[in-house]
Amino acid sequence: MNQNQEFLENEKKRLNKGYYIYLYKMKKNFLLHSPTLESVLMVEKTIRKYSQEYGKYQLWKKLPKKMMYQTYLTILDYLLHSGKIRIDRRDGIVYWTYDPEGIKRLKEKGLIVR
Repeated sequence: MNQNQEFLENEKKRLNKGYYIYLYKMKKNFLLHSPTLESVLMVEKTIRKYSQEYGKYQLWKKLPKKMMYQTYLTILDYLLHSGKIRIDRRDGIVYWTYDPEGIKRLKEKGLIVR
């Protein structure tokens, strides 16, 4: 075997190994437990009921039905990014902040809502 063939063989091995690692890392990042609409609504209702009282883990324990913690965290992440909840950094307490009726009243008064 000449040097070019050896180089190509080594590159193939290196690329295959790297490709496998890439796929493995990609597979780990996939969402394993996707929330249903029913579970999202259940979490929203529980947060509204216990707003400003409990942290994430305590709220998870207060849910009326059992749910995987990973799924629960996915729902919290969605609610956080959609602006419906806030989580206190110091205490970890979850607050319900979504108020569509309040926003309507502000718009009627001529205030700009962002």
